[in-house]
Amino acid sequence: MHLDGVKRFDPTLTTAERRDSAVLVGVIERDTPHLLFTKRADHLSNHPGQMSFPGGRREPEDDTLSETATREADEEICLDPDEADFVGRLDDIVTVTGFSVSPFVARVPDQEYQPCDDEVAEIAVLPVAALTDRDNYHGEYRDHPERGRIRVHYFYVDEYTVWGATARMLVQFLELTTDWTTPEVDEVVDADADYPL
Repeated sequence: MHLDGVKRFDPTLTTAERRDSAVLVGVIERDTPHLLFTKRADHLSNHPGQMSFPGGRREPEDDTLSETATREADEEICLDPDEADFVGRLDDIVTVTGFSVSPFVARVPDQEYQPCDDEVAEIAVLPVAALTDRDNYHGEYRDHPERGRIRVHYFYVDEYTVWGATARMLVQFLELTTDWTTPEVDEVVDADADYPL
């Protein structure tokens, strides 16, 4: 894995009036590279139980969206903001719940992380090698009532499933930093079909 692709990348930023938020795509350098994820608590109103990157809504005291990402990571997993070594930024994405999410990629220390907020059920540090294993990937097209046909990605590593907005960010990260390319899929499912979790 090489982070130069992220360093050189010129992200597309959202210009529409939406609720701004930011996440931290935390890269942990062990014997092989890993990424840091959180599992959202089941009691949350937005995306309960889903895997995500640490992050959340921009607050008035945040001068920049990168500050939002590090403040939220500090609140959720007790990551000292000074320990995030920023590499670059991915494309903004818009979620089905109306948030504009700005993903910031940063190297973070290889240390024991614990949930520091009741929004986080657990923390998962997943190897990039497993995320790029084609046997751990499933993709489909889904007919969305408002957005038309959309591509949905699923990454299955250990007992975790990364999908939704987080998987969309993960796809771009992997394409920029590894030789992984998004596999072609031809499966199309209805908007109300069960998600293959």
